[in-house]
Amino acid sequence: MANQETAYGLRPIGLVGSAANSTGVTQYEIATDDTNAIYQYEIVVPLSTGFLGQAADTAGGTTASLGVLMGVEYVDSTFGRSRWLNYWPGSSNVSVNTNHPVKAFVADNPNQLFQVASDATLTNKATAQAAVFANATLGTSARSGSTDTGRSSSALSVSSIATTATLGLRIVGIVDDDANSDFSAAGIPLIVRLNAHFNATTSRYDSQTTATSTGI
Repeated sequence: MANQETAYGLRPIGLVGSAANSTGVTQYEIATDDTNAIYQYEIVVPLSTGFLGQAADTAGGTTASLGVLMGVEYVDSTFGRSRWLNYWPGSSNVSVNTNHPVKAFVADNPNQLFQVASDATLTNKATAQAAVFANATLGTSARSGSTDTGRSSSALSVSSIATTATLGLRIVGIVDDDANSDFSAAGIPLIVRLNAHFNATTSRYDSQTTATSTGI
């Protein structure tokens, strides 16, 4: 039986070590002329301009990640009032009063854990278990999403799973979910954290040590 969910980005689910999780976010800004659509649960990165933006490539990028976008607030130039959306549609798709910032709210705790779906079969439970503590990237849908729901359509790239230290995600577990437990199909929910986090106190790849096993 196919899994019910197969792509929804990086959904925050808790913190490393079962630390208290307030689901808090930090406010940043998106440039008012940024034409890129940035979807909820999509990875965002800090830019040299002082704004945040998309990761540099469709696999999620190799630069330090700031976290995932949870939503935005901007002032509509047509009606002169604030609007709240769970994603940024891009400046060409909204009427933005450029005298006011586009506020972006980001789940940016470097110890944040996320749930992400696999983009392909993991064969069976044993093979999936062997991927825990390995690294991976998002698939080519990393910067895609739905304008209907505002949600990201990214998923973890099964073919990328390796011990390679510079990959963007570290797999730390498998979610026990009866509705998404068909290991022969895409959509197995994995628990990951962001490697090379911008807010981490270590240098860029200190936290991305080679996995303790060869993975899959």
